[in-house]
Amino acid sequence: MSDDLRIETPEDEAALRDWRHVHNAVIPTAPLSLDEVRERVRRNHLEVVYRGGALVGCTTLRPPPPDDPAATATVIARVLPAHRGRGVGAALCARGVAQARARGARTIETVVLASNADGLRFAEARGFVEFERYVLPGDTIPFVTLRLRD
Repeated sequence: MSDDLRIETPEDEAALRDWRHVHNAVIPTAPLSLDEVRERVRRNHLEVVYRGGALVGCTTLRPPPPDDPAATATVIARVLPAHRGRGVGAALCARGVAQARARGARTIETVVLASNADGLRFAEARGFVEFERYVLPGDTIPFVTLRLRD
């Protein structure tokens, strides 16, 4: 991983706001409120990513359920557009996959907004293949679930 990245679990309001900012910038069709982010941090493993003093991305690891740790985990790496193409996403994706494997996940998925062609290419270049598409209620742009090839 890039030595100049600082990756933190959001433990205060400022970090939660940073995580929310990146999420909402990358997924504008499904913006989250700060209360929704507070709820997510209780059930998922969230991280905020900085390079130097700049906010560059965030991650989500939806771990496998405790009663079936060998089930599916979801790894999502989001990088702000101005910071893409510099290895941040690759480092975050590899880190998330390693964290999922360490938690016993047998199957690893990611989710990308269908309109994010760069994100889809990125996932596919790392061995993920499209598994399904779904549209959230009230939305028109589908999300694409991609599964990591074994």
